Amino acid sequence: MLRRKSTFVWLLIIAVAVSGFLVGKGIFPGRVDAVEDGHYTRIKTFAETLSIVKQNYVEEVNEKELVQGAIKGMLNSLDPHSSFLPPEAFKEMQIDTKGEFSGLGIQIGVKDKMLTVIAPIEDTPAYKAGVKAGDKILKIAGEPTQEITLQDAVTKLRGPKGTSITITIMREGFEKPKDFTIVRDIIQLKSVKSKVIDEKIGYVKLTQFQQKSSSEMEEALEKLKKENINSLVLDLRNNPGGLLNAAVEVTSHFLPEGKLVVYIKGRSGDKQEFHTVNNNKHYDYPMVVLVNEGSASASEIVAGALQDWGRSVVLGMQTFGKGSVQTVIPLSDGSALRLTTARYYTPKGRSIQTTGITPDIAVKPIVKEEVKTHPVIREKDLKQHLKNDAAKEKETDTDVEEDKDIEMPEAPVEVSEKDDLQLQRALDLLKTWKVFKDLPKAG
Repeated sequence: MLRRKSTFVWLLIIAVAVSGFLVGKGIFPGRVDAVEDGHYTRIKTFAETLSIVKQNYVEEVNEKELVQGAIKGMLNSLDPHSSFLPPEAFKEMQIDTKGEFSGLGIQIGVKDKMLTVIAPIEDTPAYKAGVKAGDKILKIAGEPTQEITLQDAVTKLRGPKGTSITITIMREGFEKPKDFTIVRDIIQLKSVKSKVIDEKIGYVKLTQFQQKSSSEMEEALEKLKKENINSLVLDLRNNPGGLLNAAVEVTSHFLPEGKLVVYIKGRSGDKQEFHTVNNNKHYDYPMVVLVNEGSASASEIVAGALQDWGRSVVLGMQTFGKGSVQTVIPLSDGSALRLTTARYYTPKGRSIQTTGITPDIAVKPIVKEEVKTHPVIREKDLKQHLKNDAAKEKETDTDVEEDKDIEMPEAPVEVSEKDDLQLQRALDLLKTWKVFKDLPKAG
């Protein structure tokens, strides 16, 4: 195991706004310096190639950039979530876990080889400037994005507070691309919002899993308790994930002490379990968890645990389906590797990789003609995604990206509360729950 440096377990859904990781033990079965037959031969080939390029390329090259480029290519060839983090990107990741950074406030992904906005974060510069989910970012500061990596895009979009950057966006309905010049600001990522609906039903929206999520959740639940609520809606829709320990801590608010929340397994097959810790304090309101295609990673851990233990009804749409764990390993020069090292499983042993969490009650959102929609991107749509080892995906199960005859599902960009059919169904369910509970028993 790596003892010399901190090792981070990071559950990532590609996002500009939030990149979660936590300090942990490392889960490698063997020593990093162990080598296999032929290892040095292949390293020699790489060294020869590097030397030839340095000496013979038509223009002078930077050796550091060449080596970093080779490492990037190595990691990018594995799966959508493994990557190389140069020193600056690694520093920014460490800032992210605090729930605060300087930037625009957008979550991005790659779809059809184009940098795409997954969602702007509320009350951020990007949100106020009118950036929408589904927007295609063609240029950042005048530079085309066709070949840019996600992490490089994150680095370019961020910068000191008060500085501006221009992004060129193409959107359905635009006749031509438009430039959005946005002034960067400190993005305070408060992850929990709450309110009371219909006098007695508590509503908690969790937007991402970060260091303060559990304490913010506790604060919200205590506030709702003082309002004398009798049931609860936990909204995990469009929550891209974040910290593994935050997912465990949030789940701990709703299950008894010592309950299994999730376990992870790497290539060696060794299992590491994570259980609730709450000093025997938890909230036992009748509960509905809302999920959709944007609920990913840590969100799926929480929904899966509450579903497996029969603690909550899960309502909405099939979730994103990211069931892998990334470990971030610092390197000696200040850079780091973000490497997919394990899959995670719900308490009943379900792997949700590519399949997601299936809701107990499926409810599609209302999509009115005048409401804008955006393409739904799931784990299975990402190039080189890991297969689901439990489901044993069929060899004929090809990527949706490769099958142009399959129409990608659409989801509304924004839905008002009065048109939020999923929330309304959850409220109706909780009201009915109370009606049946209060019925007099026969006999």
